[in-house]
Amino acid sequence: MTESKKMESNESETLDSPFGNYTLQRIPDTKKGGLRAWDSADELLLQILFDEHQQLIDSLIKDSKPVLVINDAFGALCTALNQSHVHSWSDSYLSHLATHKNISNNQLSSTLTLIPATDNLTQNYPLVILKIPKTLALLEDQLCRLKPHINSNSLIIASAMSKHIHTSTIKLFEKIIGTTTTSRATKKARLLFCKNDNTNKQASPYPKTITTPEFDLKLLNHANVFSQNHLDIGTRFFLEHLKDCPKSQHIIDLGCGNGALGIMAQRLQPEATLSFFDESYMAVDSAKQSYSLNIKNQQANFMVSDSFEGSFLKLQQEHEQNKKPDLILCNPPFHQAHSVGDHIAWKMFKESMQHLNFKGELWVIGNRHLAYHIKLKKIFGNCRTIASNKKFVLLASHKR
Repeated sequence: MTESKKMESNESETLDSPFGNYTLQRIPDTKKGGLRAWDSADELLLQILFDEHQQLIDSLIKDSKPVLVINDAFGALCTALNQSHVHSWSDSYLSHLATHKNISNNQLSSTLTLIPATDNLTQNYPLVILKIPKTLALLEDQLCRLKPHINSNSLIIASAMSKHIHTSTIKLFEKIIGTTTTSRATKKARLLFCKNDNTNKQASPYPKTITTPEFDLKLLNHANVFSQNHLDIGTRFFLEHLKDCPKSQHIIDLGCGNGALGIMAQRLQPEATLSFFDESYMAVDSAKQSYSLNIKNQQANFMVSDSFEGSFLKLQQEHEQNKKPDLILCNPPFHQAHSVGDHIAWKMFKESMQHLNFKGELWVIGNRHLAYHIKLKKIFGNCRTIASNKKFVLLASHKR
């Protein structure tokens, strides 16, 4: 069996770290070669911690002091540091889910604390480990909110693949935290070492509120919401055709972002029950706040979730009047952190088919080159084009 075929056939692989060997898997499992639950930046960071800072880690364990891990994609860092009192601060419910699952699968006893990115930190941290996120906006927000919880002696190490560390990244660390130096590149990964010697105190500029006069929408965007400075053009195109959606009793905005699609659907169908699902804590809170800015005297459901997994059952348990959705609106992501792919969209489409009411419809917006119509036809057995332009296509499939 070739190495690539071997990787495709396994749901998990083993991370060989200086702190131990751990079997890890991604969520969702892509079953594609080359996509592991960790990267070389994780390996480099763990090696540096073991070689140069083991004494600090041992003292923190002895004194029951926490280690803050930020943006741990699938829990590789938290799992390897399981003997420490780890606080995992992330905007991804999937990351937290993977972290918990990987620690459990390795039968580890851990004092792990999961902190959503929408929650503020409450403790001081002698050691901070940060995986540099995809967007500078999220990094800026996190550094500003981290600043009050570190002191001049705190050890702050950030890591990423070298291609994701730019001059603007280093300048942001220096502007908010202090003197920042870089390591040599190892296996295309690099570390940043940051000293908290900048006395300036800078409040996070997020969340931001944007207005879209043509739709009479006022939207609140947290730092990690896609296209946070303006309404993204895909959503804009979707909104132009939302009036053509079928009359529905229960509408779900799946992968809701700031909730623009669901909010406009509520205006067009005020008698419908609206539910908003997203795996980003910041997205769901953005949708909740945006809904309250635009819709008066009505209530909707807001769920942080892995697509439908667990959320629909919880929705039915908490709100007995909510039945299967008649309409699902979806602007699916085509990347997970730095990894580009259609695995999340594929999961959304399959679960939409499973949970839709009979004759219910899934409406999807996507770039033309993503060819979502092929996937929709395979899952639903049908797909029709609602509208298209040079960049986007709006598709609909119904359950039969």
